[in-house]
Amino acid sequence: MTQRARFFVEGTHRCGDTVAFAGSDAHKIRDVLRMKTGDAVEIFDSAATSFRACVQIAERSVTARLDEIVAVRSAPQVAITVAQGVPKGQKMDYVVEKLTELGVAAIIPLLSEHAVVREVPPAKLERWRRLARTAAQQCGRSDVPNVPVPLDFESLLAAFPSFDAVLLAWELAAGDAPRDRLPALLEGARSILVIVGPEGGISHREAGLAAGAGAHPVSLGGRILRTETAGLVAVSIIGYVLGL
Repeated sequence: MTQRARFFVEGTHRCGDTVAFAGSDAHKIRDVLRMKTGDAVEIFDSAATSFRACVQIAERSVTARLDEIVAVRSAPQVAITVAQGVPKGQKMDYVVEKLTELGVAAIIPLLSEHAVVREVPPAKLERWRRLARTAAQQCGRSDVPNVPVPLDFESLLAAFPSFDAVLLAWELAAGDAPRDRLPALLEGARSILVIVGPEGGISHREAGLAAGAGAHPVSLGGRILRTETAGLVAVSIIGYVLGL
């Protein structure tokens, strides 16, 4: 059976509602997939409820009627947030897509001491949010990770108390291998923050501040990973350790 195209809509909905598409989603339905009125799609909303729906295509609008609930997602056992030091160029696009596929709850763009990037234009932030939504649709997720406005390191420190565990991926961290150390650090954690530095890494000052605020510096192995790789490896290791 051919898999239905999937689309995300903001807000919470119920059967019988009609939702409207705009921008890239409307273009995909009308011009890429060349759908016709009555064609079936799958819609998931901000409450992670999935609906079977039928598209309705008019001259100036593309909408869908929500006909039947397909699934209601239960709350995840563990929510992982990655604070990613913003890399230069298009690397963050890759990071957002792949972390979405790995199931993270949120991706915080981090402006840190050694970062080349000092500010993020609104258009780039919106692009990352669109990429997160598209990646969620493509990989079968029933929710979309949050991509908030960028934070500086001090602002991130202030958010530590909202997490059960904070891990700082740092190439200079001492201690046991992740497979030996993480089970104890993450025992009982339901919300986890992973901090990844930019190309220049986390500074000694930032590492000290993070450790003083309760973060656990951890090594991801014997090799120094690129910034666009480190977060993916960290989340994969956490998923393996916790059986996610």
